Amino acid sequence: MMKKYFYYIILVLIVASCATKNPHKATEKEYNAQIKNLKETLSEKEATPLKNEPSVVIDSIAYRYKNQLLNYKDTLSKTDTNILQNGISSEWIGTVNFNLRKPNFIILHHTAQDSIQQTIKTFTLKETKVSAHYVIGRDGKVVHMLNDYLRAWHAGNGSWGKNTDINSSSIGIELDNNGFEPFSEPQINTLLALLTKLKKDYNIPTQNIIGHSDIAPSRKVDPSAFFPWKLLALNGFGVWPDEELPCPPSDFNAELGLQAIGYNTKNLSAAITAFKLHYIQTEVNTILDEKTISTIYSIYKK
Repeated sequence: MMKKYFYYIILVLIVASCATKNPHKATEKEYNAQIKNLKETLSEKEATPLKNEPSVVIDSIAYRYKNQLLNYKDTLSKTDTNILQNGISSEWIGTVNFNLRKPNFIILHHTAQDSIQQTIKTFTLKETKVSAHYVIGRDGKVVHMLNDYLRAWHAGNGSWGKNTDINSSSIGIELDNNGFEPFSEPQINTLLALLTKLKKDYNIPTQNIIGHSDIAPSRKVDPSAFFPWKLLALNGFGVWPDEELPCPPSDFNAELGLQAIGYNTKNLSAAITAFKLHYIQTEVNTILDEKTISTIYSIYKK
């Protein structure tokens, strides 16, 4: 009788052991392996040569980057069970089908400061709460300050179309320029090389390469009327109006056209000014004349 009882206990223990075995052990192992690879991708800080400019190298600034990055790396692999407000527990089962979110916009800025050293200092002080992924100096040197997959704080309170969180979907590029002078040739050549790489790496749509003033027309004027948007468009980075402006139909609504392009028109005058800062740089004002309406229509059609 004791022997029979002993075998019964053993059987119960075996059943209990099988019941508590993790049926997702194999996929959890695959999940952890993929997360490890993504962590390495995020912490990559090696200099990257730009193919179109062999002499230009993207530098990396370490400073406080490493310690802050560790927090995000830990967050990536977090697999805790969460208790919802109604007391129900959410169970963790890792999927094996995922990757990092990719940027879909590139936002161009000028630094509005006097040197690249001053900008780097600004971006490496915690209290400033501002940053960008890249800074390009007047001499064409590039400083890469944040992994492209991470969220920089460069766009602020801006929007483009229905996207109201530009920081989460964009790469920010700052050009060392105080806003009152032309951009240097080495600087623009390097920018073209960098845009070539980024556009290819992340398959960024041509029309999604825009300026800070485009997404925040009531607050910002960068990258200024000196910025060569037409040159960029000719190289495949952004759109440009037709040389011979089309005649819009009589029922074309310019404000709705601006909205369709992406501009926030709650302050229509600011939106018109921002549009002209980008596309009619010799006439930056709030006047919605025939030329402006035709230019809006030309971009709208693209």
